[in-house]
Amino acid sequence: MIGSPLPMGFPKLSLIVGGARSGKSRLAERLAAASGLPRAYVATAEIWDEEMRARIDRHIADRGAGWVTHEAPRDVAGALAQARGVVLIDCATLWLTNVMLGGGDIGAETTALVTAISAYPGPVIVVSNEVGWGIVPDNRLSRDFRDEQGRLNQRLAEAADMVAGVMAGLPMVLKGQMPVLA
Repeated sequence: MIGSPLPMGFPKLSLIVGGARSGKSRLAERLAAASGLPRAYVATAEIWDEEMRARIDRHIADRGAGWVTHEAPRDVAGALAQARGVVLIDCATLWLTNVMLGGGDIGAETTALVTAISAYPGPVIVVSNEVGWGIVPDNRLSRDFRDEQGRLNQRLAEAADMVAGVMAGLPMVLKGQMPVLA
């Protein structure tokens, strides 16, 4: 069976937002483990250079064993169609970067993303960056990205059953209820 039934009291869609190195991925991984289900990791990053390769390798090592990884820089729906159990999408920010740099229709692809996540029968956890707390960027692409990331986070938060912000490794529940973590 694709997906898995929701464990009692577990949110269907969880959104974990925070800044760079805030601990959001670590929280999302703990949340996935707490589900007790098989774990699927949908990776949206692309390897652009050696630094990015090292970053991804470090992320894989930190995550540890027990994950089935699906590479999906843009086709999250395709990855969800093959996933089993709880799905962790890491991250919406890189997904948006790939859509924007690929010349995609951001509105249509965002709607398709939210629709695919909602259609997945098991729990989904999405990691995303909060990029709107800094200064106004000095160029149009950066300003457009900041604005679209804010809109994407709002769409995901609206659809989510649980939203947590993470700062300094500490989660703050913004919507819903956090399941008990091991």
